[in-house]
Amino acid sequence: MGSFPILSAIVWLPVIGALAILAFAAFNKGNPQRAAGFARIQALIITVLTLVLAIRMVLDFDTTNTAMQFNESIPWYGMVHYALGVDGISYLFVLLTAFLMPLCIIASWKSIDKRVVEYFAAFLLLESTMMGVFCATDLVLFYVYFEAGLIPMYLIIGIWGGKNRVYAAYKFFLYTLLGSLFMLVAVAYMAVVAKTTFIPDLHKFAFDPQVQTILWLAFFASFAVKMPMWPVHTWLPDAHVEAPTAGSVILAGVLLKMGGYGFLRISIPMLPLASNYFAPMVFVLSAIAIIYTSLVAFRQTDIKKLIAYSSVAHMGFVTMGIFALNAAGVQGAIFQMLSHGIISSALFLCVGVIYDRMHTREIASYGGLVNRMPFYAAVFMLFSLGNVGLPGTSGFVGEVLTMQGVFLVDRITAVFAATGVILSAAYMLTLYRKVIFGPITNSALENISDMEMREKLVFIPLIIGALLLGFMPSLVLDATNSSAINLVNNFHAAFK
Repeated sequence: MGSFPILSAIVWLPVIGALAILAFAAFNKGNPQRAAGFARIQALIITVLTLVLAIRMVLDFDTTNTAMQFNESIPWYGMVHYALGVDGISYLFVLLTAFLMPLCIIASWKSIDKRVVEYFAAFLLLESTMMGVFCATDLVLFYVYFEAGLIPMYLIIGIWGGKNRVYAAYKFFLYTLLGSLFMLVAVAYMAVVAKTTFIPDLHKFAFDPQVQTILWLAFFASFAVKMPMWPVHTWLPDAHVEAPTAGSVILAGVLLKMGGYGFLRISIPMLPLASNYFAPMVFVLSAIAIIYTSLVAFRQTDIKKLIAYSSVAHMGFVTMGIFALNAAGVQGAIFQMLSHGIISSALFLCVGVIYDRMHTREIASYGGLVNRMPFYAAVFMLFSLGNVGLPGTSGFVGEVLTMQGVFLVDRITAVFAATGVILSAAYMLTLYRKVIFGPITNSALENISDMEMREKLVFIPLIIGALLLGFMPSLVLDATNSSAINLVNNFHAAFK
């Protein structure tokens, strides 16, 4: 791309789109229908253009180079720079975010009918903050984007959510903000001691071993809530249940990945001694998360809440893989995050399809949909099996790789993880049987219609993604291999 600042374009294009939407609405106050129509079209155009830029970035990316690429740096204030760059760990998350956003816009096309202008503007601003997290190479800038994303997501849940949306929005905001306050203190300390906020330079700085422990816990407080890890996961089911469908998609598909990305970008490379010290604790918390939340998911009566607890369990595999601190574990964790971003997004969209028709998420209200919605039944089956980890889907590769990495360092934890796979099969197949098969006991289902073309267009890219990564995992593994090995080698070099 030469000197073209492609990362700045990816980060700031959604902001420009959001401002254009708000400006157009301000000049068309007397015609809200026209403003709403412009907001929908503008949001779709901007997210598609952002996706095109992200694809171009991926095509130009050198997978053999472990250094940051497409670097941009402008002095901001003091030692802090507006610095952007991506490596093999981060650039696929930029692509994932850009991939999901147009699908969210299309999914919201008809379901959002109040304050439409503000809704699509909030989504574009949210996209900008998420891109900023994955592109930032300055620690302060990373923190700014990490926290800025709370605001649009808080508004999306609190304004366009369900009947308990205010409670869920406050819980989401307070949980994540409280954890991040500790991270702010740690960021300030590291900047003062290392005299730099440039992330690649901080990777090379050797912090005092005793201080590393405190710093690691400060970052852990933020990243664990964002994942979320057990026992600080309780905000997630409430947020998912109350959020609009597209909000749940982004929450599960991208926002949850920021915690895992934080561990890979900050905790392990900057604080290797503390990461090694606390790895057994992470294994225990991850194993509890996988088993406990799987059992809780099995007892849910709300489809969205079941999938939300399923997400907590799958993030347990991610944290285990990351702190296995070997190449298989790290690559498995990255693959699992990307896979979960596709599969969980699709599952929440599946819930949205029937919720738009029936306005209920209660499992007991459904049954026999295979007779009325055969295309929907097939799509729901694919992603339910992907969530279980069926070979041939992307879910299988991530789980196998993470368990392989964990098995090399802690066989007991790997056994617990394998038990979680069995439990996930139990609750997902039970959900599918109740919703899709059996007699139609609810008379309201007699006239329910199958997916329309707009909804099919949303699912087709997700189906292709889940199957493509399942049959060709090398698309991800080859892209992340050099950076994952470099991360592990640098970690082990800290003990020599």
